[in-house]
Amino acid sequence: MSDGDKICPKCNRVMEIGWVADVGYGMILQSSWTPGIAVRRRFIGGMKWQQQDSRPITTYRCAGCGFIESYAEN
Repeated sequence: MSDGDKICPKCNRVMEIGWVADVGYGMILQSSWTPGIAVRRRFIGGMKWQQQDSRPITTYRCAGCGFIESYAEN
């Protein structure tokens, strides 16, 4: 265990790093956190989104109990 390891708050084991895939129209993207309230696009569908305000989401999973914790790191 190193200083940078995340520890599971449920069972105190080391968590492994990963990411959540967003799948759509033949491509796979990393999920991201966007500030504010989600606003739907009326005619095209989907959501209004500005990439410059978003942060990629990093997810950690406990190999012991399966608990998942996600961070939108700076």
